[in-house]
Amino acid sequence: MNADEWLNAFARELGVDAPDEETSGQLLDLAATAAHNSERIAAPLACYMTGLSEKPPEEAREAAERVKPD
Repeated sequence: MNADEWLNAFARELGVDAPDEETSGQLLDLAATAAHNSERIAAPLACYMTGLSEKPPEEAREAAERVKPD
């Protein structure tokens, strides 16, 4: 099962739509920013927090860019 197949199946289990290609790319960019500016574990949690905030992934990535390590 590839990533797209898994995500589509997971989306069905959750009763939501899987992200489109643009949204997927934005979330991966957000995850990369979080992981590079912190530890890898920040990436999935940043994406989770973005979902809770209901902000668009691009807006969340911009916010993540403003959070710089000391």
